[in-house]
Amino acid sequence: INSVVLLILLSALTDPDQYHLTSAELGGEFEFMDDANMCIATAISLLMILICAMATYGAYKQHAAWIIPFFCYQIFDFALNTLVAISVLVYPSTIQDYLRQLPTNFPYKEEIMSVNPTCLVVIILLFISIILAFKGYLISCVWNCYRYINGRNNSDVLVYITTNDTAV
Repeated sequence: INSVVLLILLSALTDPDQYHLTSAELGGEFEFMDDANMCIATAISLLMILICAMATYGAYKQHAAWIIPFFCYQIFDFALNTLVAISVLVYPSTIQDYLRQLPTNFPYKEEIMSVNPTCLVVIILLFISIILAFKGYLISCVWNCYRYINGRNNSDVLVYITTNDTAV
């Protein structure tokens, strides 16, 4: 996914006229991505590819320390998504405000706007909860991989040898 995002960002940097959207096309007072924001997004995308490659290399070569940056990224991502869920729960009216700011040609905008706001909040919270549960599962997978590699490389493991020979 990060590679696809990087390709899109690089193509947008090389041909900015193709991806330039005016504020009228966006349907409001949105800021479009300028070159500085594109460069920042490209750097973040490259960093994410590096972190994922480090985790893959660390798991393959069984170097537990290489997995830690990816694990930290997952924890950070989980915390940000939890904050989004809390903000939806605390400020449910922001969903309607966000929907009003979408362009008029956004697919199913009118259908979504016609849904009861309380029902919409419940649907969004359910969706975010499913995403958080999946992210939590992936965090536990990475942590178990780290513990497995760490335990396998640890020389403090006791080994008991038993034999069936009881004769002295």
